[in-house]
Amino acid sequence: MPNNEKITGILNDLIRINHDRIVGYEKAIDELKDETEDLRPLFVRYAQESRQYAQELTTEVNRLGGEATDGTTNSGKIYRVWMDLKAAVTGHDRKAVLENCEFGEDAAQKAYDLALNTDEQLEPSLRDLVVRQKTQLRVAHDEVKRLRDTARAAQ
Repeated sequence: MPNNEKITGILNDLIRINHDRIVGYEKAIDELKDETEDLRPLFVRYAQESRQYAQELTTEVNRLGGEATDGTTNSGKIYRVWMDLKAAVTGHDRKAVLENCEFGEDAAQKAYDLALNTDEQLEPSLRDLVVRQKTQLRVAHDEVKRLRDTARAAQ
């Protein structure tokens, strides 16, 4: 029998990483300059996706009798401080913005891997939700990486 408290903890970790992702992309949007403005629609879409994912996960936490978090991860807070420091040193060029976004996408992939590789048994519909979200996040990761590689080659 699954332990709902542990499962809601796992889901809350995913909610937090999605909140980190929202804050990260909103910060990236704020850092855009004229030459990187073309990235705005992509970043807006990724932030909106994470809002949707967090809402889906919140619904599941509530269904399981838990209380959904509204915070971010400690590592996400550290990441944002690191992003601020890096931006101060390297500027806000296209490659730097995309590298920061890729760092966040890597963190999201790791969080979803941890959730899927837990010892706790996720019910099939819940596992399907997590796998679907992870798959979509992987598409975003790969797009950001491709854009970063292109920006790196252009320098």
